[in-house]
Amino acid sequence: MGVVNVTPDSFSDGGRWFEPGAAVRHGLTLLADGADLVDVGGESTRPGAGRVPVAAELERVLPVVEALVAEGAVVSIDTTRASVARAALDRGALVVNDVSGGLADPAMYAAIAQTGAVYVAMHWRGHADVMDSLDVYDDVVADVRSELAARLAELLAAGVRADQVVLDPGLGFAKPGSSNWPLLAHLEALASLSQPVLVGASRKRFLGHLLAGPGGEPVAPAARDDATVAVTALAAAAGAWCVRVHEVVGSAAAVRVAAAWTAAARTGAAGQLGRAFEGTIDDETRT
Repeated sequence: MGVVNVTPDSFSDGGRWFEPGAAVRHGLTLLADGADLVDVGGESTRPGAGRVPVAAELERVLPVVEALVAEGAVVSIDTTRASVARAALDRGALVVNDVSGGLADPAMYAAIAQTGAVYVAMHWRGHADVMDSLDVYDDVVADVRSELAARLAELLAAGVRADQVVLDPGLGFAKPGSSNWPLLAHLEALASLSQPVLVGASRKRFLGHLLAGPGGEPVAPAARDDATVAVTALAAAAGAWCVRVHEVVGSAAAVRVAAAWTAAARTGAAGQLGRAFEGTIDDETRT
C-alpha cells in the first residue's frame, strides 16, 4: 500500500503532494514502483495535528481518488469520517483505511456494512493531539489484541462481514516509542483473530529514535526508509497481509524476498539440503 498524503503538513513529506495533480502523479509513480494499491488521505494524523473540516478533506481527496481510479488504480481512502468514506467509495475507491477503527465516527460501521468495502480497522485510543498521552498498557500486545477484538465484534454486530475486515496494530498511535516493538515481534497475536493484518511502520518516530546518532537526535523521516524495508521483510515473513509505506521500491523487493524465504521453508528445502550434506561427509569428519 503506497501512501499519497494530500495534506500540507504530513510528517513524512511536508506537503509535497498537496496539489491534486502532484498527488495523482505520485500515486501513479507508487503503482509503477510496485504498489498494489494507493492510500489517499486528506487529514494529517501526525502527533499534535488538529482536525481538518470535513469540506476541506473532501476537497482534497475526491479529485485525487477519481483521477487515480480512472487510471485503473486500486484506491484506499484514509479517513476517520463515514461521509468522506462514502464519497470516496462512490467515486471508485475500494478500501477504507480508518486509523480510528470506527471510534471517531459512530456512522462508520453502518457505511462499511452498506457498501461492502474492505475496511482496515486500526488500533486507536484518541486523536493526534492527545494520543501520546495514552501510551499506557499493562501488556501492549495483549491490550492491543483485546481492543482490536472488541472493534471486530462491533463491526460484525453492525452487519459487516468478516471477510471485509483487516486489522492494524496502529504503530505510532498511542505508542510513541518502545511499545511498537513487541507488537511487531508478536504479529501472530493479531493473526490469531483470524483476520488479515496490515502493518504501517513506514518512517515512524520509533524508527527515527532507533537510528538516532550519538547525540540522540532522531534521523529525518526520509532517512528511515531502509529501516522501513527491514520491517517490511520481517512483517511479510510473519504473514502480514499488507504493509503501508511511503517508498515502495525497497518494500516491494522485501516482500518478494520474504515470499521466497517462506515458500522455501514450507517446501522443506532446508531439510533436503541438510540431507544432501549428510551424504557427503563421513562420521569422522562430522565429529
